[in-house]
Amino acid sequence: MTSAILEPVVALAIWTMVVWIWMYATRIPAMNRAGIDGVNMVGSTGGGLRSDLTAKGEIKASWVADNYNHLHEAPTVFYAISIVLAIIGQGDGLNATIAWAYVGLRVAHSLVQILVNRVVVRFLLFVLSTIALMMLVTHAAMAIFMH
Repeated sequence: MTSAILEPVVALAIWTMVVWIWMYATRIPAMNRAGIDGVNMVGSTGGGLRSDLTAKGEIKASWVADNYNHLHEAPTVFYAISIVLAIIGQGDGLNATIAWAYVGLRVAHSLVQILVNRVVVRFLLFVLSTIALMMLVTHAAMAIFMH
């Protein structure tokens, strides 16, 4: 028997892999258009590549990479707390619904950042997703510490 909260966990992991594919499908052609030789590049960082792409008018190629990085920040707390909720038998019902809301908000955040990059919209989606995450953390803390 599995906990319902594991479905949004897997869904967000799948979305992260979709963004990884999108990142390289966008960045490699942008590097080619900008004349950046990735094969012979030595010691470059993500920031250095971003600067090089921006200087050549290819800023949108970095938006996907930025979002990919964002999917490895706050979502790490989501993964951990969701697994805790599943283990302690609290991963169904309201918590599963909140987890799906979190995933939906993170996907929406990704699409805004990658396609139009409106910071105010991204920020609103980030705040809403963080509220959902705080709810999950609170529910886990209550179940663990008040049990």
